[in-house]
Amino acid sequence: MSNSLTLKGVYFMTSITTIRGKCLPHFYPKLCKGCGICIDVCPVKILEFAPEFNERGYHYPRIKPGMEDKCIGCRLCERFCPDLAVYVEVLSS
Repeated sequence: MSNSLTLKGVYFMTSITTIRGKCLPHFYPKLCKGCGICIDVCPVKILEFAPEFNERGYHYPRIKPGMEDKCIGCRLCERFCPDLAVYVEVLSS
């Protein structure tokens, strides 16, 4: 009998290429359902819930004030958002 555990749909990232200060997450508040996954997966913890509600009644994410240049461009927020409410813009150098 095997002691290993297999989880369907779970993928492990082994490396991330980052571009600190060269990327900026953007959010589509209308699409967001306030699950907070993007906030949880951000490795540099620059995201938080906005105090405002979207038209569906959910708090949506925003970049913490003063943290705009701290995004490392890993795009985890974008990849894990189940509602496609996040995209990461790569800024020109």
